Amino acid sequence: MSLAAIGILGILALLAAIFLLAIPVGLAMGVVGFLGFSYIVSFKASINMTGSAIWSTFSHYGFTVIPMFIFMGQIAYYSGVNEKLYRCAHKWVGHIRGGIAMATVLACAAFSAICGSNAATAATMSTVALPEMKKYRYNPKLSTGAVACGSTLGVVIPPSVVLIVIGLSTEQSIARLFYGGVSAGLVLAALLMITIWGVCRIFPDWGPVAPPSSWKEKIRSLAGAYEMAVLFLLVMLGLYAGVFTPSEAGAAGAFLAVCITALQGKLTWKVFSAAINDTLRISCMVIFIVTGAVIFGRFLAVTRVPYDIASWVVGLPFSKAAIMLVIFGIYILGGAIMDALALLMITIPIFFPVAVELGYDPLWFAVVITVITTLGAVTPPVGATTYVVAAMARDVSLEAVFRGVTFFLPAYILCILLLMAFPWLITFLPAFMH
Repeated sequence: MSLAAIGILGILALLAAIFLLAIPVGLAMGVVGFLGFSYIVSFKASINMTGSAIWSTFSHYGFTVIPMFIFMGQIAYYSGVNEKLYRCAHKWVGHIRGGIAMATVLACAAFSAICGSNAATAATMSTVALPEMKKYRYNPKLSTGAVACGSTLGVVIPPSVVLIVIGLSTEQSIARLFYGGVSAGLVLAALLMITIWGVCRIFPDWGPVAPPSSWKEKIRSLAGAYEMAVLFLLVMLGLYAGVFTPSEAGAAGAFLAVCITALQGKLTWKVFSAAINDTLRISCMVIFIVTGAVIFGRFLAVTRVPYDIASWVVGLPFSKAAIMLVIFGIYILGGAIMDALALLMITIPIFFPVAVELGYDPLWFAVVITVITTLGAVTPPVGATTYVVAAMARDVSLEAVFRGVTFFLPAYILCILLLMAFPWLITFLPAFMH
């Protein structure tokens, strides 16, 4: 049997293990990769490869950035920053038809800038925003759809764990990926808000107008958002100025989050221990997936499947744009049935060399596939963020939440097309900052 055939069988075995046997993604990738490498080389070589791969990957200083940024987000979450962000956004745009839903998207974008987690943002904003929109008689489809889709910004807007892992996997600058994620996230957030405006034009009773706030109230509400601004500026400007590395930025952000929470008098032992527990749980999940991906990636490397696919795709009699659309289509379908991080860990060794071979900017490709996988977080059958919102909105059925999400799907597609047509939307900010 040829090496390519073994590699393809390994990919099929991985998919079967995930979807038919319901084996956790990280474990499935590790087991298939280990067994495949043993078959091609030897069992002893596979043992040595596993040990050296894990050590060479996780002895990398850059991986310390993951728990630091997660801890920063968890401290901010338990300190109640999200409620202040929502009140601020509500005061400024709540008087517009559909404005509370727009405020929710803005608050999601702001909270994403210090959290970086879809699920945490969805749970947080569901608790804060859904009761408010219910009070003003917003249609449940619009309210739950806005929360579910707004929460996906957590993967795109830095600090994003997904962008960090992509940067470490492809040996790209995490700081540059962060800057690219900022502009892409803002484009997506703007399109989600435009969608809300359009839906409320068609169905005016879906987003009733809230009482207007005075300028005094608007200005006063800004005081509740300064913590997020300080945290975000510390991370981004510190990286830009070269004051610290991404790992040091995560540590500095986590320390500042603890200080802010303590100054507010909210740093109780319960808050601190809950943040630590969640940080450990999420970090271990990420590390477990990355471990499996590293082992599986070594297996694919010896089969040369990624390189063969790259050579075959580049030689197709189609334009570069058509080939890239096919790749993006695969990511859209994959994102609908798999966790975003797991999907990226499996596919990056295959499609990243293709994008580079076609002459696309690696930074642009990394950010675009991150945006694409966010679409999978709200589409069935997985749609993890949608399930979180449905669980929090107990009086709204899962079917209604998914129907609400469908109104926002064109915004994702348009965002992807805009990023393809105008790559500078992603690359201009990293280029300017560096």
